[in-house]
Amino acid sequence: MLEISHLAIVREVHRQGSLTAAAGTLCLTQSALSHTMKKLEQQLGCAIWLREGRSLRPTQAGEYLLAVANRVLPQLAAAQERLQQYARGERGTLRIGMECHPCYQWLLKVVAPYLASWPDVDVDVKQKFQFGGIGALFSFEIDLLVTPDPLPKPGLRFQPVFDYEQVLVVGATHRLASVPYVKPEQLSPEVLITYPVALERLDIYNQFLLPANVAPKRHKTIETTDIMLQMVASGRGVSALPRWLVQEYAAKLQIVPIRLGRNGIAKQIFLGTREADKELDYLNAFVNLARENGKSQGLERASLRG
Repeated sequence: MLEISHLAIVREVHRQGSLTAAAGTLCLTQSALSHTMKKLEQQLGCAIWLREGRSLRPTQAGEYLLAVANRVLPQLAAAQERLQQYARGERGTLRIGMECHPCYQWLLKVVAPYLASWPDVDVDVKQKFQFGGIGALFSFEIDLLVTPDPLPKPGLRFQPVFDYEQVLVVGATHRLASVPYVKPEQLSPEVLITYPVALERLDIYNQFLLPANVAPKRHKTIETTDIMLQMVASGRGVSALPRWLVQEYAAKLQIVPIRLGRNGIAKQIFLGTREADKELDYLNAFVNLARENGKSQGLERASLRG
């Protein structure tokens, strides 16, 4: 009979690459682990691993078991953690995954009043490289996904919380600082500074530059918004960010937002959750608070103003 312990062993052997290393992390002897795996293979009637020197490679059956382990074990761990929280009289932890790099400043404005209203709920925020996006919702690694690019899937729901306009950001003395809007070809001699995101997920590429068959002179990536805008203000390059964020920084940096194209680029921020969690009061409270914050900040339905 297939047991949870078998899935844990399959996952750990794959992670470690050998029975010896896996036995150490699982606090088992190598002989005990080897016996367990052989007995499981006999019960299943098929091999799970192929030996390649000292390493092990999963067979087709092993790949299937590994996929099951990677899907089921995080869900069980999340369920156990939540039940333990209930037993301690706690509401739980709201784990937020951020696919929107510039949204951290906005998130802080939501998290502060949320924590005040829900003192028995903790908040944990994971950056993009710490989780697997939409897949992390399915595998219960996160509870809520902040993203500008929703991908509707059965079992998930995405709710828009505010609209915004993506704009070009230049230094106050830049040659484009006074134009009403920028054309794609005007960026060909520029150094474009972006977050370390795949090109196909960058709006300035897929909605502005690539359709016009234009590329910047150079593409530079920076993880931190503050450093990125310091670079822009000092004339080291240009960037593309939400207008609301640029306006916040414009009070302390010499930067100017410029519309991308005559009609601009309108975007939305969505919060993705699991359908199974739609009755969680503290999760719904965060979504509602996020919407209210967007309204109070003049973000919702204001994507192409000014």
